[in-house]
Amino acid sequence: MFFVAVVAALRATPVVAQTLTQRGFVEAVAFGFPQEAPNDRTRLVGGFLAREEAFFKPAPWIQFAGGVDLRADSHAQVEDRWRVDIADRGAERPRLSVRRASAAIARGPLTVDAGKQFIRWGKTDIITPTDRFAPRDFLNVVDNELLAVTGVRAVARLRSETFEAVWVPRFTPSRVPLLHQRWAVVPADVAALPIVQIPATLPGGSESGVRWSHVGAGFEYAASFFDGFNHLPTIDRGLIYPAIRMYGADAAAPTRWFTIKAEAAYFTSSSIAADEYILYVVQIERQTGEWVLVGGYAGEAVTERRGSLTFAPDRGLTRSLVGRASYTLDVNRSIAFEGAFRQNGDGEYAKLEYSQARGQHWRATLTTVGIGGHADDFLGQYHRNSHFTATVRYSF
Repeated sequence: MFFVAVVAALRATPVVAQTLTQRGFVEAVAFGFPQEAPNDRTRLVGGFLAREEAFFKPAPWIQFAGGVDLRADSHAQVEDRWRVDIADRGAERPRLSVRRASAAIARGPLTVDAGKQFIRWGKTDIITPTDRFAPRDFLNVVDNELLAVTGVRAVARLRSETFEAVWVPRFTPSRVPLLHQRWAVVPADVAALPIVQIPATLPGGSESGVRWSHVGAGFEYAASFFDGFNHLPTIDRGLIYPAIRMYGADAAAPTRWFTIKAEAAYFTSSSIAADEYILYVVQIERQTGEWVLVGGYAGEAVTERRGSLTFAPDRGLTRSLVGRASYTLDVNRSIAFEGAFRQNGDGEYAKLEYSQARGQHWRATLTTVGIGGHADDFLGQYHRNSHFTATVRYSF
């Protein structure tokens, strides 16, 4: 709260040019679902989001960043109380939250970021196996949003080498679907019974990780290590988040026709509630004219299965052909496609999006999402959740 108040006060006070910048938007969105779900008969959902972010740089070597979100919705996905949330550890989205609050200090080749921030690892799209400090909001599984974590990140850049170390003292879980809503798949014979949200047991202790990357002549590669907790839960009379270790690597190499990217991570755990497995992605990427094309394969190899029930969208999208394409029609209009198709044909997901801007501030986006497949497949279980969305955003 103190940081947000400082940023707000600075924004209202005249300062030297270029030391204070801000960005924000106000957005309204409507979701329409053609089908009812056994545990959720609502077919039209509305949402509202206002976001403001400010960046203050009083000297060349230091920068402060802060952001707040204000939310509302028509379907009980947002908390029905007023408070300022910082931790992002609740089952519902907070009505008013601190999205980010950090300070960055840069001296020579060393940069240190401390506070609530976004930390991304890896190179591949759609599925990123090594991205361990990146929990997400999965209240809508296919329209999820990245969550920030609170910690310290140090980066040292020495010529073609980059060394990164991260320490997070407090665990931030991904937000999972609410049991009384359609993204939590409930059998029809159970939906008529009273449904109580599964309690979550959040682990104590800190998380840490290191990453080294090298940029060479025409290629780049990296190796990473993570020691912490899975931000996606195992379900065992509640939501638990087992301790895991991740050993990862990623690489990218441009060719004359396209860029080849690959990423893999091995997950091991001492917990009897967690499988041990490998996730990997191989993809090619090409930009030609106004087109950006990405296509590849995401796979999984389980080295030790322990029979646990999990909510794991990253693993659920593996053994699939994945792709993304976007085309810029003109300076104001664009279209995009994204999809994942299981190799056995048991599940498929596709999203088509059209976006148009008007002037410098307004943008409207129409999206259609189709999901199909068998009920025992991660993607196929959401076959009743095909939908369309209409979004209007005013940016400032």
